[in-house]
Amino acid sequence: MPRGRPLDRKQNARITPAALLSAVRNRRGHRPADSNRPGDTVIASYNVHKCVGVDRRFDPERTAEVIAEIGADIIAIQEADKRFGARSGLLDLAVLEEACGLVPVPITALSSTGHGWHGNMIMIRKGAVGGVRQLKLPGVEPRGALVVTLDFPEGKLRLVAAHFGLLKRSREQQALAVLASVAEEEDMPTLLVGDLNEWRVGRRSSLSRLHPVFDPASGAVPSFPSRFPVLALDRALGHPHDLVTSVEAHDTPLARVASDHLPIKAHIDLGAVWRRAYDLTDRASRAM
Repeated sequence: MPRGRPLDRKQNARITPAALLSAVRNRRGHRPADSNRPGDTVIASYNVHKCVGVDRRFDPERTAEVIAEIGADIIAIQEADKRFGARSGLLDLAVLEEACGLVPVPITALSSTGHGWHGNMIMIRKGAVGGVRQLKLPGVEPRGALVVTLDFPEGKLRLVAAHFGLLKRSREQQALAVLASVAEEEDMPTLLVGDLNEWRVGRRSSLSRLHPVFDPASGAVPSFPSRFPVLALDRALGHPHDLVTSVEAHDTPLARVASDHLPIKAHIDLGAVWRRAYDLTDRASRAM
């Protein structure tokens, strides 16, 4: 039997797990943690997998410990409720408030015992809530998003916390629905965070529909699966595009076992964006 052609070493290197991980981390728009500045607001996103770890153990206390590790000012949480039946909330909110100073943004949950809207909830310890909208997203599966306006001393921030579907067509529809909601409201710095269930960043990505308001390629860091993260399913996308100064996965021994996703955290310099992109525009309009 004739021997096949020897495998090109460069080609072989490109398909190793280490090379794949490097390619994800070095995508256009990824910002290193050394871009962070003192005074940045830290906003995290965490799919807690209903508080069930990769060891198949239901452990809300462990989930709370990971959230405490992150140290975020604001955190968007996915899969905070049971999916079926009473859809009860799964987190210990009293423990999170005591340990982290985090309290839930008030919403109308899907059940009297639930925490979230289609599993989405937002917890804050910084900023005041100026308004909340609950979006029912289109698609095959029941999905939703929370649109919250937060007031900071530096200016307003719109936070969109979402959990997109598993099907590409559904994600495309959901991306368009988020854009339509944002377009209906006042123009302000906006951060879209959550488990968007898409790791592609090119034209084949379902998130390409978010252009030009958001840049889906920015800050794509691997967060799934938690034991060996290679896919950037969890995102933090800013408008304007430089709202986010850096995005990083919270990769600790506890986070690797507490859920099948690693949390991600985005640093934003809200004051700089308002001074550059919004205050100047406001002054110009007042002068007319």
